[in-house]
Order: sequence, then structure tokens, then C-alpha cells
Amino acid sequence: MVEQEGQQNQLNRSMKRRHLFMLSLGGVIGTGLFLNAGYTINQAGAGGALIGYLFGGIILYLVMVCLGELAVHMPVTGSFQTYASKFISPSAGFSLGWMYFIGSATTAGVEFTAAGILMKRWFPDISVWVWCAIFIALLFVLNALTTRGFAEAEYWFAGIKVVAVIFFIIIGVGTIFGIIPLQDRPAPFLENLAPTSLFPAGIAILFVTMMNVIFSYQGSELIGIAAGESEEPQKNIPRAIRNVLVRIIVFYLASIIILSAIFPSKELGLLESPFVTLMDLAGIPFAPDIMNFVILTAILSVGNSCIYASTRLLWAMAHDGMAPKPFGKLSKRKVPFTALVFTMIFSLLSLLTSVIAADTVFVLLMSIAGISVTISWIGIALSQFMFRRKYLQGGGKLEDLQYKVPFYPVIPLVCIVFCVSILIFLAFDPTQLVGLLVGLGFLIICYIFYYIKNKKKEQINPEPKTNTETKTL
Repeated sequence: MVEQEGQQNQLNRSMKRRHLFMLSLGGVIGTGLFLNAGYTINQAGAGGALIGYLFGGIILYLVMVCLGELAVHMPVTGSFQTYASKFISPSAGFSLGWMYFIGSATTAGVEFTAAGILMKRWFPDISVWVWCAIFIALLFVLNALTTRGFAEAEYWFAGIKVVAVIFFIIIGVGTIFGIIPLQDRPAPFLENLAPTSLFPAGIAILFVTMMNVIFSYQGSELIGIAAGESEEPQKNIPRAIRNVLVRIIVFYLASIIILSAIFPSKELGLLESPFVTLMDLAGIPFAPDIMNFVILTAILSVGNSCIYASTRLLWAMAHDGMAPKPFGKLSKRKVPFTALVFTMIFSLLSLLTSVIAADTVFVLLMSIAGISVTISWIGIALSQFMFRRKYLQGGGKLEDLQYKVPFYPVIPLVCIVFCVSILIFLAFDPTQLVGLLVGLGFLIICYIFYYIKNKKKEQINPEPKTNTETKTL
């Protein structure tokens, strides 16, 4: 662990509090809100979507406070992968790290696909995959710059997104009550929120669409990964967690209520953002194109954040002996360049839109990413549960923790139960069963691979096993 911490000092702690806050907020406000919210309402109805995002917000809170206690006590770039290795087992850390990498890198592919779909508004004759390739190249260059430059860019990108959501909420409220007239329909007021319209497909569909909600909230855990490159993590991480949680839940719930009030659930599809559609109906000059551009920026920002998280995680795992050593190398700009290249290769999944319908690829990648992050959230909660228990057993004092989970052990255990329940319900949805099997299958393969790898080391020389475990734990 001493060696790993020495290696982590090579990464510059150049992120300020405002960078940390906006990075995590920006990682959440993207495809999950601007495109996926409409899809969730379409599938589950207004009532189902509201309950789903509220319930998902509760799970998000549980995860974030668990991550907060760990990140403040041990602010390292490896974050929850390192915590799982130390407090659960090395095999758990190995599996969780690679699982999150797959999910985060796949999410980047989802964002590129969504960005290409949005470009169809302006360039309907150009294939989605062409835009995917262009955006991949642009974000590769941005991530190859210094961490401070990346953080500064994300700060302004996230700021644009926040302003856009606030603007949408204001316009949406105005159209609901007729202050701003709609072009093809009267003011809806609250008719679409009548009890008979809240659950058109029944309440059971809510459990299936929860994976869409989890995918939407993915990215908030970036606070933990960025802790290794932030200034004064003990002070800044708790503040960022509180601010991000409030804003995420408010933005999502307000947007869901507005979209549900204006559009019947059957009108909300996937291939065009309902945010842009609302601006079209409101007849505000240039507003639809401006909103489309803002959403495009937001989506690319999320992809950018996912690439950042994936590369830093690979870098940390390389120094733990859980990823190939070349991933642990830094460029002259203190960027894990080899890990960045490998991450971008996974983003090429978005180019599947050249041979498969864009909406089909979008839903499949979204499902895989959502399952990966759900398993990662389970790992975070379990790591905190094990950490607190070992900390107290080792003579640690609760008052010495600068940030602690309230109502321990209820919160981590409830978080685990909720996340496991979501995965179980996916088994009853044929459209997401494939993604679930792929995710769980990959997790099992990681465990088996790590077990076999270390078993061979034991057979060659029994002594190094103790040293390896000491270094990892």
C-alpha cells in the first residue's frame, strides 16, 4: 500500500473544490436526463418514472454517503476498487475494478451514440457512426491534456448544462400553465398527470425500468475517483457530495414532472430529445437548435467524464498488479496515456451503429452500463460495511472519522438489498436479460481468472503470497 501511495503522488492534486463538484454533477446530467428520461416515461408512465427516479435518488444517497466515508478516510485514485481490495478481498477489488471499467467505458460509447443521434437533426443524411468517430477523436485529444485542463473544461461544460436545465424548467412551467403557448395543442395544465395516466403499463414495469434510472444516475461516484487528484479532499469531498445529491434529485424530478405534464407518455420516444421537442412546440426562435447544441455538449461532457474515470481506474489497478503494467505509465503531462488509448478502444462500440440500428445499440449499451454500475454500487456499500467493522475492531475511534455514514450498519445493508433486488427483477425482462447475463458472467470470469492467476503464484513460490496480500490489503 505504501508503494501504491507513492505512485499516486505522481498524479497532480490540481482539482479544486469547484472542479470536484462540477465534475460529479456533470457526469450525471447527460444522456440519462436529456434522452433517457423520455424513454423511461414512455415505458413506465409518469407515475412510474417519478417513483423510479425518486427511489433511484434514495439509492444514490446511500451509495454516496458510503463512498464519502471511504474517500475522506483514504482519498486515492483507485477509489472503490482499492477499497474493495483492502476491506473485502483482492479478488473482489480486481473484479469490481474491471467491472466498473467496462461499464464506464461502455457508457462513453452510449454517449457517443446519443451525440450522433442528436446530430441527425442538423445532418439527417450523415450516418450516426460518422459522428461517433469524430467525437471519439475530439475527446481523446481533450483527455490527453493535463488534468487541470480537463477539470477546467468539465467545469464550464457542467455549468452550461445546469443553466440549460434551469432554462428548460422555466420554459416548461410556462407552457404547462399557458403562459407560453404551445403551437399544436392547448395548455395541458395537469391533465396528463391525472391518476388514470400515471401507470399506463401497470406498476410492475417500474421494476424493469429501474435499470434506466440507475444508468441515469451513473457518474456521481466520480467524486471517489477524482479524490486522488483533488485539493484538500477531507474538506471538499463531503461538500461536493451534499451539493451534488440535492441538485441531481431536484433537476431529475422537476424535469420528469414537466415532461409528463406536457407530453402523454406514448409520445415520448428515444430518437429525439423531448427537451428539444418542447422548444419546438413553444415556438421560441432558435431555442430548439440552441437546446440541441447544449444537450450535445452535455452528452459529450458525460462521455468525457467516463473516459477520465476509466483511465484513472486502469492506472490505479496497474499499480496494484491487477492490470497490465503499461497502463500505469504517465505521459509528460501526468496523464495515463496508455490507459487512455485502451479506454478509447472500448468506446468504439458506438460504431456498431453503422451496422445495427442506433436505438437498438443505445438500449443494449445502456443496459450493460447500468448493470455494471449497480454491481459497483454494491461493492461500495459492502466495502464501507467491512471498513467500519474492521476500523472499530482495530481500536479506531468513531469520532476520529472526519466523515461518517449515519445509522450504521443500516444504510450500507439497505443499499446492498436495494441494488440486488434491481438485478433480480432484470431477470424477468427479456430485453435486459442478455445484459444481465453478460454482466454477471464477466464478474464470475474475473473472479475465476484472479483465483487461477494467484493459485499459480502460490504453487511456484508460497512466500510471495503473503507479501502480495500485504501490499494489496
